[in-house]
Amino acid sequence: MTGTTTTDTAARRPSLLPNDADDARLLAQVHPVDWQNPTPKSRYHLVVIGAGTGGLVTAAAAAGLGARVALIERHLMGGDCLNVGCVPSKAVIRASRAWYAAHSGPSRFGSPPVERDGDFAAVMARLRHVRADLAVIDSAARFGELGVDVFLGDATFDGPDTISVAGAHLTFRRAVIATGARALVPPIPGLAATPYYTNESIFTLTERPAHLAILGAGPIGCELAQAFARLGTRVTLMDKNTQIMPREDADAAAVVSEAMRRDGVEIMLGVEIQRVAHENDTTTLHAQRDGRQLEVLCDALLVATGRTPNVNGLQLDRANVAFDERTGVTVDDRLRTSNSRIYAVGDVSSALQFTHAADFQARLVVQNALFFGRGKASDLITPRVTYTSPEVASVGESERTAAKKNRAVDVVTVPLHEVDRARLDDETDGFCRILLARGTDRIIGATLVAEHAGENIGEVVLAMTAEVGLGMIGKTMHPYPTQGEMLRKAADAWRRRKLTPLVKTLFAVFFRIIR
Repeated sequence: MTGTTTTDTAARRPSLLPNDADDARLLAQVHPVDWQNPTPKSRYHLVVIGAGTGGLVTAAAAAGLGARVALIERHLMGGDCLNVGCVPSKAVIRASRAWYAAHSGPSRFGSPPVERDGDFAAVMARLRHVRADLAVIDSAARFGELGVDVFLGDATFDGPDTISVAGAHLTFRRAVIATGARALVPPIPGLAATPYYTNESIFTLTERPAHLAILGAGPIGCELAQAFARLGTRVTLMDKNTQIMPREDADAAAVVSEAMRRDGVEIMLGVEIQRVAHENDTTTLHAQRDGRQLEVLCDALLVATGRTPNVNGLQLDRANVAFDERTGVTVDDRLRTSNSRIYAVGDVSSALQFTHAADFQARLVVQNALFFGRGKASDLITPRVTYTSPEVASVGESERTAAKKNRAVDVVTVPLHEVDRARLDDETDGFCRILLARGTDRIIGATLVAEHAGENIGEVVLAMTAEVGLGMIGKTMHPYPTQGEMLRKAADAWRRRKLTPLVKTLFAVFFRIIR
């Protein structure tokens, strides 16, 4: 097994493979070794720190409107999403689904049996190739062509309206902090001296691990646990919580948990890791559950226990920007920091750590920072998706959160086995759940558990954004057979509830009169 592990818990950076042509192609676009920083303008309308999604969208939008914009990135443009997050993880997940389809096809659909194992190295090579292809969109050269002054180096605030980078001093009218977050590594005894992976290094693997242990059963841990299991690795998933994906409804998590177990993932919940040891290429996790001592031996360890904001090194105190090392930069509902000249977007300041959330926060900041806008982050309706099989997609309230707020709701749930396309595709695990404000068809939340839940949640988000009720979804013709029909079926189920005994009696009288 080859790949880049780390034993250093401080200031780790995303890893690339040396002497790999595609990673070299990626690096040439997102951090060219021969890049020359421009001569700074006398004053910028906007200086953006961090070239992940939030920073890139902010810089491109502002420059497109004619503002003088500087963009600073200390490592790889594209941030986590391109380099170590959405792009590589979804490439691996897609490959794992292809492997699963090939192996399960004979029993499910009578397809020809698979007689050989797959090529794990090819899976990872494809990942690197596609990532390098996509990198042009986030490249330093492209943003230079958009009129953005791109500076590569570490940014530090010198004062409330000045930033230093690579020996240059940038003065700004407004600034945006978009430095993102990194993998949080817990202070487990022995872990710092043990080789381990995070999302910043796991995608450097070129050989398949025999046994991968994963700490953390959140979205990253669950996605990669199932993906590696489908690719033929023995996987043990461990978490101190008693439910995987603790932010989701318990029955949604249960559906995914059962699917993962069928794929071979060993799930150990309610586990406290007490210490970690490494000897002779074997890592031993010493744990406790229900008072019993446990040991898990593996040849690869992935730490997926959360994220921590990138606030260190910016010298935020010099700019009078309030922050917390755990929660990040403090912002108000308009995404302003305690320094009214400076804003923050994305993972460094938001509990909603999604690429699409950073994108829309960036659009909001351009309006608020440059044009005296008064847009509020709380007005954004933000969905989330965990890309397991089946996927879990949610937006707005859940039954649990509504109950905590004592919010009166009506709940409509459609089991996926009632959707014809799901039965035809042999993908009947899951459900569609819509939460409505009590006595109305106004959607206040939804949870979809289905193979294509992420593709279907957008219709619910549109309805909530446009303040369109579930009744209108029911009036919308959906093509047959599609999994999107789950939403129409939910609307039909809601409409049937309106047919109360009194209404039925009135209809009966009407039809006795009409002859």
